[in-house]
Amino acid sequence: MKLDNPKLMTLAQAVAAREALRRAGRRVVLTNGVFDLLHTGHLYYLQQARALGDALFIALNADASVKQLKGPTRPVQSEIERAYALAALSCVDGIVIFSEKRLTNEILALQPDVYAKAGDYTLGKLDAGERGALQQVGARIEFMPFLPGFSTTNLIAKIKAATSASASAAGEI
Repeated sequence: MKLDNPKLMTLAQAVAAREALRRAGRRVVLTNGVFDLLHTGHLYYLQQARALGDALFIALNADASVKQLKGPTRPVQSEIERAYALAALSCVDGIVIFSEKRLTNEILALQPDVYAKAGDYTLGKLDAGERGALQQVGARIEFMPFLPGFSTTNLIAKIKAATSASASAAGEI
Protein backbone atom coordinates (compact mmCIF):
# COMPACT_ATOMS: atom_id res chain seq x y z
CA MET A 1 0.00 0.00 0.00
CA LYS A 2 1.31 3.46 -0.88
CA LEU A 3 0.94 5.99 1.92
CA ASP A 4 -0.10 9.45 0.74
CA ASN A 5 2.10 11.96 2.54
CA PRO A 6 1.95 15.56 1.29
CA LYS A 7 4.45 16.67 3.97
CA LEU A 8 7.14 14.32 2.64
CA MET A 9 9.29 16.29 0.19
CA THR A 10 12.41 15.94 -1.84
CA LEU A 11 15.17 18.33 -0.81
CA ALA A 12 14.42 20.48 -3.88
CA GLN A 13 10.73 20.69 -2.93
CA ALA A 14 11.64 21.57 0.66
CA VAL A 15 14.00 24.31 -0.53
CA ALA A 16 11.22 25.77 -2.70
CA ALA A 17 8.82 25.68 0.27
CA ARG A 18 11.46 27.25 2.48
CA GLU A 19 12.06 30.07 -0.05
CA ALA A 20 8.31 30.80 -0.17
CA LEU A 21 8.29 31.03 3.62
CA ARG A 22 11.34 33.34 3.56
CA ARG A 23 9.62 35.65 1.04
CA ALA A 24 6.62 35.77 3.36
CA GLY A 25 8.87 36.76 6.27
CA ARG A 26 8.38 33.50 8.13
CA ARG A 27 11.01 31.77 10.26
CA VAL A 28 11.87 28.14 9.59
CA VAL A 29 13.01 25.71 12.27
CA LEU A 30 14.94 22.59 11.26
CA THR A 31 15.50 19.51 13.35
CA ASN A 32 16.59 16.00 12.52
CA GLY A 33 16.53 12.50 13.86
CA VAL A 34 15.46 8.90 13.53
CA PHE A 35 12.01 9.12 15.20
CA ASP A 36 11.71 5.35 15.05
CA LEU A 37 8.84 4.87 17.50
CA LEU A 38 7.14 8.16 18.32
CA HIS A 39 6.83 8.63 22.06
CA THR A 40 6.04 11.35 24.59
CA GLY A 41 9.61 12.69 24.51
CA HIS A 42 9.47 13.14 20.72
CA LEU A 43 6.06 14.81 20.83
CA TYR A 44 7.11 17.24 23.54
CA TYR A 45 10.36 18.06 21.77
CA LEU A 46 8.75 18.62 18.36
CA GLN A 47 6.06 20.90 19.80
CA GLN A 48 8.72 22.93 21.61
CA ALA A 49 10.83 23.14 18.45
CA ARG A 50 7.87 24.31 16.36
CA ALA A 51 7.23 27.14 18.85
CA LEU A 52 10.64 28.61 17.91
CA GLY A 53 9.43 29.63 14.45
CA ASP A 54 6.64 29.67 11.93
CA ALA A 55 7.32 26.30 10.30
CA LEU A 56 9.07 23.09 11.36
CA PHE A 57 10.98 20.96 8.89
CA ILE A 58 12.34 17.55 9.89
CA ALA A 59 15.35 15.95 8.25
CA LEU A 60 14.61 12.25 8.81
CA ASN A 61 17.40 9.68 8.76
CA ALA A 62 16.97 7.16 5.95
CA ASP A 63 16.88 3.49 6.89
CA ALA A 64 20.51 2.89 5.85
CA SER A 65 21.81 5.74 8.00
CA VAL A 66 19.76 4.51 10.98
CA LYS A 67 21.46 1.11 10.70
CA GLN A 68 24.85 2.87 10.71
CA LEU A 69 23.93 4.92 13.78
CA LYS A 70 21.82 2.47 15.80
CA GLY A 71 22.86 -1.00 14.66
CA PRO A 72 21.44 -3.81 12.53
CA THR A 73 18.11 -4.20 14.37
CA ARG A 74 17.04 -0.62 13.72
CA PRO A 75 15.00 1.02 12.46
CA VAL A 76 11.91 -0.75 13.71
CA GLN A 77 9.78 1.13 11.16
CA SER A 78 10.78 2.05 7.62
CA GLU A 79 11.59 5.63 6.65
CA ILE A 80 8.25 5.89 4.83
CA GLU A 81 6.34 4.69 7.91
CA ARG A 82 8.28 7.06 10.19
CA ALA A 83 7.68 9.99 7.81
CA TYR A 84 3.98 9.17 7.68
CA ALA A 85 3.69 9.17 11.49
CA LEU A 86 5.54 12.49 11.74
CA ALA A 87 3.35 14.03 9.05
CA ALA A 88 0.27 13.32 11.17
CA LEU A 89 1.52 15.88 13.70
CA SER A 90 0.16 19.40 13.25
CA CYS A 91 3.45 20.89 14.48
CA VAL A 92 5.33 19.38 11.50
CA ASP A 93 5.27 21.30 8.21
CA GLY A 94 7.69 19.33 6.06
CA ILE A 95 9.85 16.21 6.09
CA VAL A 96 12.94 15.41 4.04
CA ILE A 97 14.58 11.99 4.19
CA PHE A 98 18.37 12.20 4.07
CA SER A 99 20.66 9.25 3.45
CA GLU A 100 24.05 10.55 4.55
CA LYS A 101 25.29 10.12 8.11
CA ARG A 102 25.29 13.92 8.53
CA LEU A 103 22.87 16.55 7.26
CA THR A 104 25.36 19.25 6.27
CA ASN A 105 23.99 19.40 2.69
CA GLU A 106 20.41 19.76 3.94
CA ILE A 107 21.40 22.58 6.30
CA LEU A 108 23.19 24.44 3.52
CA ALA A 109 20.26 23.97 1.13
CA LEU A 110 17.42 24.78 3.55
CA GLN A 111 19.19 27.59 5.41
CA PRO A 112 17.01 27.38 8.52
CA ASP A 113 16.61 30.36 10.81
CA VAL A 114 16.72 28.06 13.84
CA TYR A 115 18.14 24.59 14.32
CA ALA A 116 16.59 22.66 17.23
CA LYS A 117 18.10 19.64 18.92
CA ALA A 118 16.96 17.63 21.94
CA GLY A 119 18.33 18.65 25.31
CA ASP A 120 20.53 15.58 25.62
CA TYR A 121 22.78 17.30 23.05
CA THR A 122 25.19 20.15 23.66
CA LEU A 123 27.12 22.41 21.31
CA GLY A 124 30.14 20.18 21.86
CA LYS A 125 28.19 17.05 20.87
CA LEU A 126 27.03 18.49 17.53
CA ASP A 127 28.98 17.28 14.54
CA ALA A 128 31.62 19.89 13.62
CA GLY A 129 30.58 19.91 9.94
CA GLU A 130 26.92 20.40 10.80
CA ARG A 131 27.78 23.11 13.32
CA GLY A 132 29.92 24.84 10.69
CA ALA A 133 27.07 24.69 8.16
CA LEU A 134 24.66 26.15 10.72
CA GLN A 135 27.07 29.00 11.43
CA GLN A 136 27.56 29.57 7.70
CA VAL A 137 23.82 30.03 7.10
CA GLY A 138 23.37 32.09 10.28
CA ALA A 139 21.05 29.64 12.04
CA ARG A 140 20.44 30.05 15.75
CA ILE A 141 21.05 26.75 17.57
CA GLU A 142 18.55 25.87 20.30
CA PHE A 143 18.63 22.89 22.65
CA MET A 144 15.15 21.86 23.68
CA PRO A 145 14.18 20.57 27.12
CA PHE A 146 14.80 16.85 27.48
CA LEU A 147 12.29 14.65 29.23
CA PRO A 148 14.32 12.00 31.07
CA GLY A 149 13.19 8.42 30.71
CA PHE A 150 11.63 8.80 27.27
CA SER A 151 13.67 7.18 24.53
CA THR A 152 13.07 4.71 21.77
CA THR A 153 15.68 2.40 23.30
CA ASN A 154 13.77 2.42 26.61
CA LEU A 155 10.47 1.87 24.80
CA ILE A 156 11.86 -1.13 22.90
CA ALA A 157 13.19 -2.58 26.18
CA LYS A 158 9.74 -2.19 27.79
CA ILE A 159 8.07 -3.91 24.83
CA LYS A 160 10.56 -6.79 25.00
CA ALA A 161 10.04 -7.13 28.77
CA ALA A 162 6.26 -7.12 28.36
CA THR A 163 6.49 -9.72 25.59
CA SER A 164 8.75 -11.95 27.70
CA ALA A 165 6.48 -11.62 30.74
CA SER A 166 3.42 -12.39 28.64
CA ALA A 167 5.06 -15.45 27.04
CA SER A 168 6.31 -16.62 30.43
CA ALA A 169 2.83 -16.28 31.97
CA ALA A 170 1.39 -18.27 29.08
CA GLY A 171 3.94 -21.04 29.64
CA GLU A 172 5.69 -20.43 26.32
CA ILE A 173 9.14 -19.99 27.85
